[in-house]
Amino acid sequence: MPSIAKPRRFARTFLRLFAVLCSLVLTACQLGTTAPSGVVELTLWHGINPPPNRDVFNELVEIFNAEHPDIEVKPLYVGQPDQQLPKILTAVVGGVPPNLLWFVPSITGQLVELGALRPLDDWFETSPAKDQLDPALLDGMTLDGRIWSIPMATNNAGLFYRPSLLEAAGITELPETWDDLRQAAKQLTQDLDGDGTIDRYGLLLPLGKGEWTVFIWLPFLYGTGGDIIQDDRPDFVNPEAIAALQFWANLVNDGSVVLSQPERGYELDDFLSGRVAMQLTGPWTLRQLERTGLDYAAMSIPANTQRAAVVGGEHLFVNRTTPKEEEAALAFLEFVLSDRFQIQWALGTGYLPATLEARNSDEYRQYVAEHPLLEVFLDQMASARSRPIVPNYTRLSNSLGRAIEQTLLGRDPATALKTAQERIEYLWPPEESETTPREP
Repeated sequence: MPSIAKPRRFARTFLRLFAVLCSLVLTACQLGTTAPSGVVELTLWHGINPPPNRDVFNELVEIFNAEHPDIEVKPLYVGQPDQQLPKILTAVVGGVPPNLLWFVPSITGQLVELGALRPLDDWFETSPAKDQLDPALLDGMTLDGRIWSIPMATNNAGLFYRPSLLEAAGITELPETWDDLRQAAKQLTQDLDGDGTIDRYGLLLPLGKGEWTVFIWLPFLYGTGGDIIQDDRPDFVNPEAIAALQFWANLVNDGSVVLSQPERGYELDDFLSGRVAMQLTGPWTLRQLERTGLDYAAMSIPANTQRAAVVGGEHLFVNRTTPKEEEAALAFLEFVLSDRFQIQWALGTGYLPATLEARNSDEYRQYVAEHPLLEVFLDQMASARSRPIVPNYTRLSNSLGRAIEQTLLGRDPATALKTAQERIEYLWPPEESETTPREP
């Protein structure tokens, strides 16, 4: 096998050079207007979507700023997660990171290796929210026994459906198993006008190799009792992974699914237009769905050997900057874990509160009573698992995403996973113990 030391050194050198070229642009983006003298200005990069959710977040930031006249948090939308990652790494390596970062926790290992993060153990140990946080979220916050991030909220993916379309297709019972789901998808796939072309498909599956595709597929893998990591090493070629990917291949081969536009599997256009009757997505779409006036509902993802879900939701990270800025950033984290933030964010977006106290509040329980489909996602938290937060998760996810994408386009699942395994083995470091952060 050829040496990978030189390619890695070249990649690091290129990234540093790229950082130098981009740092001025990134710095200009995060500076904006100058804060008044004596005010600690914090930049916060995020990819909150859809836009109505962004509006809710901006309103909450304004509340924090008004109540903390010595701190000004400046949120900046920098694109969806797959678009954010190169910008984040460029900023970190170039020495111009944002003070606060909103991103999926799977980036943790990579940022820890770069020495970018301020660990949160000392602050979290004394935080009033520590005992109120949903225990299912701790795995996604922790690497090598240390706390590196906090969840802004949480969620998981379920199966949304259009009740009127299921009724029209004669489906009277919701699918409980993979076989049930496959049969329902077939039954919902119809040529409505008799011209020989399918007008409505049973299910939309996300085409692409990005993290969204992996996030949506993992519940099917976990539903077999499988995993993608064994003994801290990638393990794609196992019976459970092959079975989960084969199930998606079967749906495609049945002709009962439509594939999304590449890397756009989170968009609801086909679901809202009635071109598909079912789509895998999460409660963060609730506000968008409410505004359409269409019928919709949600169910748990049908099971294979067990019910499974993947913990979703983005975390907030504090980057190493100055002690004064880091202290101000911790004040914002305290605000985010407060009942006021958690409840208002949940009511405005459909996300699930990260703290049990907020979930059990009268205001939130009334909201759930008015939006009972949220019970599906609250119940799934009991069986939800976090994605790995190993340092090389980005490469692992990319390799796995390629296998899923290739399978959806017609490749044999076992072959696609074998190719992905060979690729990640080539990229994976010999030792996976180097997670101690570098000194700043």
